[in-house]
Amino acid sequence: MTTTSPAAGDALPPRTLPVRREDLRRYAEASGDHNPIHLDDAAAQALGLPGVVAHGMLTSALAIGVVAEWAGGADRVLATSFRFAAPVVVPADAPALLEVAGTVKKVSEDGSSADVALVVTSGGAKVFGKAIVTVALGD
Repeated sequence: MTTTSPAAGDALPPRTLPVRREDLRRYAEASGDHNPIHLDDAAAQALGLPGVVAHGMLTSALAIGVVAEWAGGADRVLATSFRFAAPVVVPADAPALLEVAGTVKKVSEDGSSADVALVVTSGGAKVFGKAIVTVALGD
């Protein structure tokens, strides 16, 4: 849970989230997104990717989850804005590690909401060029 009154510049506790091939298979089943770039190395490589990549919506949902946990629950998320910069490559033999860090960018004048800017990396590459999650604050 967040502090009772976060301020611009406050940092969220950083998190490292593993993303495994099995996670991609489960997400494909749940979402209906069976694009082979998320499931098959040969298909991903045929399109110029280094191998299987995580679904963009899965990647953003994991990042949003870090902010939601900090804010006190998923029901606190009011809005999101993401711009993808690089895919998350998921090796067959080890999880990809999604490094999620966040900073409160601004708090509304009435203190009812905050914009949290995220920096999300994997394998040293920045995953999002822009990632902002707006959350409700307070009771």
